[in-house]
Amino acid sequence: MLPSEENPTPLVRLNRLNPHADFPLYAKLEWMNPFGSVKDRAAWALLRDLEERGELANGRGLVEPTSGNTGISLAAMARARGHRLLAVVPNKVPLEKKVLLKIAGADLEVISDELCPAPGLGDGSINLAKTHAKASAHKYAMPNQYENSKNVEAHYRTTGPEIWKQTEGKITHLFVSLGTCGTVTGTAKFLREKNPKIKIIAVQPTEGHDVPGLRNISQLGVSKLFDSSLVDDIIEVDFHLAYTRALDLCQNEGLLAGPSSGLILEGALEIVARDKSGFGVMIFPDNIFKYTSNMIKHIPGLGSGTQP
Repeated sequence: MLPSEENPTPLVRLNRLNPHADFPLYAKLEWMNPFGSVKDRAAWALLRDLEERGELANGRGLVEPTSGNTGISLAAMARARGHRLLAVVPNKVPLEKKVLLKIAGADLEVISDELCPAPGLGDGSINLAKTHAKASAHKYAMPNQYENSKNVEAHYRTTGPEIWKQTEGKITHLFVSLGTCGTVTGTAKFLREKNPKIKIIAVQPTEGHDVPGLRNISQLGVSKLFDSSLVDDIIEVDFHLAYTRALDLCQNEGLLAGPSSGLILEGALEIVARDKSGFGVMIFPDNIFKYTSNMIKHIPGLGSGTQP
């Protein structure tokens, strides 16, 4: 069952990593969605929209560029409903995600591309997926998570209402990362309608990052869903801290959070130190299990002692 106000993903308070009693920070654990990430919400909305419009009739499947999570969610849901998915994946995506895509039932086309699907790169994953959808229109429909308003609507209908209800309207700050921007735009839009004073804080990695699924402002040309008018602050965090903070969450809070969550935590702590008081909610997109190879790369000694 996908999340709803009656069946939300958990909201848990940080205890050891946030020393500021006047500004509690709560993590919304999106890896508790059925297929392991915040992308379940958008994937379900995108899939149902295609079905309702008859786009998947007569054995037509889906094609979508993905850095992992959306593809995993789409593949699992689509296969369960009798549809196939061709996932066009950048080669730099961690092996764990590629294997999980196949386990979920996706057909893979792995190409030499940036870490995240990006526009204007010739045969980059987004352009290649669009080519498949156009040249083989009888075979594939493309949901296009980067431009489809159903992505935003999914978070407006679910993530925002859940947070508002779970915090009893006490939330003052929302902390999110940037990717397709469906999460930040949909959630912020709902919460701002409830309380225009809520601050929306986006956390971006520094240039040259290798955190799958994340973008900084310079990379947002790929998304048609980003609404800058909804964002109060954009905090840039050294992408290496995404991994060290993820380890901190695992070892000090008992939260097996992925690197994007680590990045969001670091940005949130900067705002906590600045604003002194508030009630913060951080959207933690997924867990650590898809990123173990990247963790070994960034955390010296983490891989030692793992061989006999």
